[in-house]
Amino acid sequence: MTLLKANPETKPEALLRRLFAAAIASAQPALCLPTHLPTPESLGGGRLIVIGAGKASAAMARVVEDHWPAPLSGLIVTRYGYGVPCARIEIVEASHPLPDEAGLHAAQRMLKLVEGLREDDLVLCLISGGGSSLLPLPIDGITLEDKQAVNRALLASGATISEMNCVRRHLSAIKGGRLAAACHPARVLTLLISDVPGDSPMDIASGPTVPDPTRCDEALAIIRRYQITLPAAVLEVLESGRGESVKPGDPRLARSEVRMIATPQMALEAAAQEARQAGFAAHILGDALEGEARDVGKVLAGMALQVAQRSQPFASPCVLLSGGETTVTVRGDGRGGRNVECLLAAAIALNGHPRIYALAGDTDGVDGQEEIAGATLAPDSLARAWSLGLKPKDSLANNDGHGFFGALGDSVVTGPTLTNVNDFRALLITAHDET
Repeated sequence: MTLLKANPETKPEALLRRLFAAAIASAQPALCLPTHLPTPESLGGGRLIVIGAGKASAAMARVVEDHWPAPLSGLIVTRYGYGVPCARIEIVEASHPLPDEAGLHAAQRMLKLVEGLREDDLVLCLISGGGSSLLPLPIDGITLEDKQAVNRALLASGATISEMNCVRRHLSAIKGGRLAAACHPARVLTLLISDVPGDSPMDIASGPTVPDPTRCDEALAIIRRYQITLPAAVLEVLESGRGESVKPGDPRLARSEVRMIATPQMALEAAAQEARQAGFAAHILGDALEGEARDVGKVLAGMALQVAQRSQPFASPCVLLSGGETTVTVRGDGRGGRNVECLLAAAIALNGHPRIYALAGDTDGVDGQEEIAGATLAPDSLARAWSLGLKPKDSLANNDGHGFFGALGDSVVTGPTLTNVNDFRALLITAHDET
């Protein structure tokens, strides 16, 4: 076993931000996409049509253009502010996390674009997190307003991303394998950047090009579990079974291939490597941690305290890394997001321990509905908050993580990162009090 020696001049907050930057950099399309591209020769006489959706999709499209010398065409929809200039692929920006008319029209046009394809054509589908809201084409009988109401209720309910996407797949005219089915008989190659726990393809952007084994009655069970009131038209689609998605074994998906090109685990490994280069042991606790954000924050804080006070299960100095997607059951009216909620709960549990620092952020640069990725935590965070008249427990009860850390000047703002590999959390336990 190689013993690491931490650089005593490394500032904890600066190191945490470097780890976050390393995680984001590892999932940039320019790095992870080129080796997965087909060659023009592999098409024979067919055409290449590029489609896709997600926060990383425009950056992915630009990489395709940069590496494809032959003719191509296509349409991509991404989040407002995440567009990247392309010469041959049209980029449309739309709303996330709540869908809008721009996304609806883009989804309609995408289905028209893949009509009438031939067997020798290839559809290259570029999918990343955020695509569920960016392709909000509802099944017949449901309006965009209905979809917006369902999305809003799901986001506030505490449902997991898998549960939310199960419901979305059964209310959509394009998700749940329907986009790939529309491309038949052409070949479909889907390149995925995962933002979901477990990297399940059917949960990334609600799986527009992959078969869906779940059924309408499962979606209904989720709605009832979280006591969500549905518009009458939505309830009819689920109860009648009209919303059934494309199932495994459907012959229209026989020529559809899916490749995962970037995942949360890869991002955590990149951060771990950065930590080791700085002389800190790095331990990945998991890339798919789920649960209420405030509960996860308390558990992570408890693990960090055990390391700091008992040298169990790891000795300090070290970094504890984790990913996944927590949930927030909204009870207050503050400015929040799951990462800052998790971090604020951890801060309260740590109670200013002098050797523990932390960062929590979303790798897409947006935590909740704020253009803020997350925040950092230091041993003096609570003391600074109290000096400003802030009450941490009150802020947590009001789901006001952004308000809390913003007042301290500890928000992490990246701007659009042009990728999305889910949440990133790092707890740094130093060998001695850095203050």
